[in-house]
Amino acid sequence: MADPLPALSIVAMPGRRRHTIELCQDAERRGFTGVYSPSPMGNMSMCEALSWTTTSLRFATAITPIYQRTVVDFAQSAAMMHEISGGRFSLGIGIAHGPSYVRMGVAPGKPLADTHAFIEKFRAEKDFGPLPPIIVAALRKRMVALAGELAEGVVFANASLSHMQASLAALPQAKRSDPGFFIGDMIPTCVSDDVEAAKAVNRRTLTRYAFLPNYRNYWKEAGYVEEMDAIETAILEGRRDDVPKYLTDKWLADNTLFGPAGKVRDGVAAWRAAGVHTPIVVPTSANGNQMKAIEEVFAAFA
Repeated sequence: MADPLPALSIVAMPGRRRHTIELCQDAERRGFTGVYSPSPMGNMSMCEALSWTTTSLRFATAITPIYQRTVVDFAQSAAMMHEISGGRFSLGIGIAHGPSYVRMGVAPGKPLADTHAFIEKFRAEKDFGPLPPIIVAALRKRMVALAGELAEGVVFANASLSHMQASLAALPQAKRSDPGFFIGDMIPTCVSDDVEAAKAVNRRTLTRYAFLPNYRNYWKEAGYVEEMDAIETAILEGRRDDVPKYLTDKWLADNTLFGPAGKVRDGVAAWRAAGVHTPIVVPTSANGNQMKAIEEVFAAFA
């Protein structure tokens, strides 16, 4: 029996929002596992559109920052999508990171405590009907453990394949083996026969994350101490343009998927073997924008 198709990460960019929803409908027809939409460009609104325009596709925010709305507002919207979609929507939440806080004009507290409090307050809302499952964004083990304790799933982003089993060890065995408990990872993916070009695309994509302390701390935990120390030194010395060169090919192969279609498909299978029930490919292209990248992923898994 063939492996199930992966899920997709898709952003509804301005001017292409209607076409993006049509691509999600196409993904549903093709049998992709789901659509998981990151926070830029209004992922709650995109998910609401999917609740009306798809019939079997699972979808979620992946993620929406908990500081972006009041808990009551989240609960009202989430309950609506849960009801209209027939239970296909999940609310993926997280604390996000520094640049997001500036954009939202908020001062975050402690990540674990704030996430715990949000889930409790969200679940306490009883006036809007049944609420959807919660998926918690995590990188390091304490947040993974919190997801296992309080939520219906955990989602990583830009995680290291070699470290995934160690990360998932923070979950109870019953959760790791429960198909109803969501375990996903957002994997930067570039399908191209030009391997060097594909690597260059993924390196550009991941460079902005290398400037974020929470990601560097995770990658240190995953064993990339020398690389992250070199990046931190470069940042301190004002050598920002040097940061990409410390994202080595070994590191890139551990955190992203790139190359010909067969290699990408094998990579998705490797993530499943590591315990990720739902690999989520984040399409980028060496030959165009997100629309082109999605076409390339469709062709790779046709």
